[in-house]
Amino acid sequence: MTPDELLPLVYDELRKLAAHKMAHEAPGQTLQPTALVHEAWLRLVGDTRAQWNSRRHFFAAAAEAMRRILVENAR
Repeated sequence: MTPDELLPLVYDELRKLAAHKMAHEAPGQTLQPTALVHEAWLRLVGDTRAQWNSRRHFFAAAAEAMRRILVENAR
């Protein structure tokens, strides 16, 4: 499955995951959940070595990408 085929299937869940992550951030965070999803998506599909064994593995990788983005943004 290509990234273009995958995104519509997972976008809503990625958006919910991003909103959940953002809810635990300090007030004043300038990054929006949609931007977090888009940045995480670019990192996930930009890594041509990425192989996901399951849906759970994919969402764990997405959650980790979002966490790293939030940490980088906080710095």
